[in-house]
Amino acid sequence: MFATGPLNFTADALAQEAMQAQAKLRAGLDTLREVDNIDYGATAKEEVWRDGKVVLYRYRGTTLEGGRAPTAKVPLLIAYALVNRPYMVDLQPDKSIVRGLLARGEDVYILDWGYPDRSDRYLELEDYIQRYLGGAVDHIRRAHHLDAINLLGICQGGAFSLCYAALNPGKVRNLVTMVTPVDFHTDDNMLANWVRGIDVDAMVDALGNIPADMMNFTYLTLKPWRLFVQKYVGLVDILDDRQALEDFLRMENWIFDSPDQAGEAFRQFAKQFYQANGFLNGSIRIGDRNVDLAQVDMPVLNVFAEHDHLVPPASSKALGGLVGSDDYSELSFRGGHIGIYVSSRAQREVPQAIHDWLAQRSR
Repeated sequence: MFATGPLNFTADALAQEAMQAQAKLRAGLDTLREVDNIDYGATAKEEVWRDGKVVLYRYRGTTLEGGRAPTAKVPLLIAYALVNRPYMVDLQPDKSIVRGLLARGEDVYILDWGYPDRSDRYLELEDYIQRYLGGAVDHIRRAHHLDAINLLGICQGGAFSLCYAALNPGKVRNLVTMVTPVDFHTDDNMLANWVRGIDVDAMVDALGNIPADMMNFTYLTLKPWRLFVQKYVGLVDILDDRQALEDFLRMENWIFDSPDQAGEAFRQFAKQFYQANGFLNGSIRIGDRNVDLAQVDMPVLNVFAEHDHLVPPASSKALGGLVGSDDYSELSFRGGHIGIYVSSRAQREVPQAIHDWLAQRSR
């Protein structure tokens, strides 16, 4: 037996750990052979409206699986970010904000922005906000014979939802924003600080659409040790657990299943939101109209994550001083930007909080 060193381990302990790692790797070969194609999306849905590559889905999970039909009188539309696929909110049965909302009686729709190609190079923010998001809202309003619906905007989709609600306040009954950036110039917003130093015009003029791989690399370098090294070293510990391995691969699939960004819309978003901090100084223009958050006069619930490295809490909480609503609430979630969708805590807390808040305002 060797004496312990300054790090309090022995040669025997190191040898034992190496043997355990070898056993995990051997078991992993068998586990990987057993893993099927990784599915995502836990809940049945159907296409109800389309405009080009953009598709509106209505979730039918509860009724198709023998559950009860939605009891909410006003449907809820989810608008996700452009930079990732929206199935993060319905990743798998035990990690699904959508399923939690459906179980509580909400009638849930989601907007899928699709995968832009070179033909979409000149799409602008007005197309995404007024044409696509607005078209989906109008379809739901007509289908349910309502003047206004509930809107849940997530991350960049939250910024889009704020713009839409400001420009069309009569069509949004209640607005929920989740991990939504509002103040893009907070000191702790590393991503925003990087974007402010980029020549966006030169990048878009040179590349056209912004490649998804470039965007992903940028996000990963915000936490290089955690996202480039630590999680893959930790993968060894779950190689003999098929369910854990499938969960890991499903998350990896989501991370790297990212669409390219339409060039002009990217240019406008980066310059108006990240560089000019347009929400705070009132300089955002969508088409030929100014966005004034004081026009957001419907009830607003702002959900933010306490440990969010992409959208720091201070960035989201700035919303409270800008909207014109006299019914503004905040919900602080103890977790990160991804944990707010997939953690076990999120499954218990987030759908219930959103449902309760909406239910109080439907009476």
